[in-house]
Amino acid sequence: MILKHHLILTLCAVYGILIKVTAQRSKVRGSLGQQPLVQNVTVTEGETANMTCRVDHNDQTSLQWSNPAQQTLFFGDKKALRDHRIELVRASWSELTISINEVTLADEGMYTCSLFTMPVKTAKAYLTVLGVPEKPEIDGLTKPALEGDEITLTCMTHGSKPAADLRWFRNEKEIKGAKEVNASGRTFTVTSSLQLLVDRNDDGVAYTCKVDHVALTQTPQQATEVLEVHYAPRVVITHSLTFPQEGQYMKLECVSQGNPSPDPVLWTKDGGDLPDLDRMIVEGRELTFTALNKTDNGTYRCEASNHLGTSSAEYVLYVYDALTTPPPSTTPPPRPTPPDNTDPIDPHLASSDPTNTSHRDPNAMGQHGTDHALIGGVVAVVVFVTLCLIIVLGRYLARHKGTYLTNEAKGADDAPDADTAIINAEGNTHAEEKKEYFI
Repeated sequence: MILKHHLILTLCAVYGILIKVTAQRSKVRGSLGQQPLVQNVTVTEGETANMTCRVDHNDQTSLQWSNPAQQTLFFGDKKALRDHRIELVRASWSELTISINEVTLADEGMYTCSLFTMPVKTAKAYLTVLGVPEKPEIDGLTKPALEGDEITLTCMTHGSKPAADLRWFRNEKEIKGAKEVNASGRTFTVTSSLQLLVDRNDDGVAYTCKVDHVALTQTPQQATEVLEVHYAPRVVITHSLTFPQEGQYMKLECVSQGNPSPDPVLWTKDGGDLPDLDRMIVEGRELTFTALNKTDNGTYRCEASNHLGTSSAEYVLYVYDALTTPPPSTTPPPRPTPPDNTDPIDPHLASSDPTNTSHRDPNAMGQHGTDHALIGGVVAVVVFVTLCLIIVLGRYLARHKGTYLTNEAKGADDAPDADTAIINAEGNTHAEEKKEYFI
């Protein structure tokens, strides 16, 4: 009986210990599950930020959100701060979510979620607000710019956070600029400069400044300026016939490039006016020959000018006979004369220097080449004939050596003077001959 009583007491003690251990484990599990959970939030200025705090296994303990100034925003479902931008999204024992509308840069900071257990447990979430950069502006553009000018284009944008990145494009090709960043309160002002040495190739080119920023996800901010460049003209003459012949129709065109456009152009022949306006028709930049003849041979000059300078080009015309096929020429095509403002020479333009035959039209050079060849052939024949005559004459004289006796020599042996020698010589036919040779 006593043994049975002790057994019952022992069982009761073991059961009590088991109940106590189970309770302690449950208490520890509940304490671990009551830790608040939050996440950092990033939002663009002007948008809405949602702040969420969650708790697992909450034993009906209240949750609270506080701002960076430690002001209570919501305690459970009760609003504590009078700010119409802050609203309650969801409130329960396991979650407290609030929203901040029209977020500003001042809303950025560390927000705290508190769980009122013993002791109070907290979790912190950082709200990052992105500052949207303003549309960029391009300064420093001179309209119009002159060829040879040095200009600096400056692109600037305000209000970015973090600092924005500026990129330059010449038409569609990216080019590098010099970037500068300055802090202005919570935001940044970014400037990028681009230095240009203006030439005629920049006329009509679009220079674009684009803003790259994490807050610009859909429509990037950009500004574009189109450069207008004024420059002196350059002239080249094009022709419709390579080897013009008598009776043919021919057209010369004065192609001029300049800004402002050099209109009209002036045509001259050999330094004077066009002689035959019935057959030489000028229409705009074109000079037309209705029917070529030999009188059209000469140097034709086209001149174009604007307020920045003057340029000219020349074309040497030689008209061949109607049935004559001119020899091919290797002379390069005409080149242009540089304008009066010392612009560089364009290799595709015709020279205005009439003495520079290397720049003249190949149809004129063909005639000069023929004349030079003919003259050279005649000179060669004359030199050859002269050499032959000298050789023949030399050989002839070498073969015909002569001998003769002078009157003085015939009687000179016995005569005291020249007169006596001559008298003696007439009677002395057998005197010894004195020989003289000539060649």
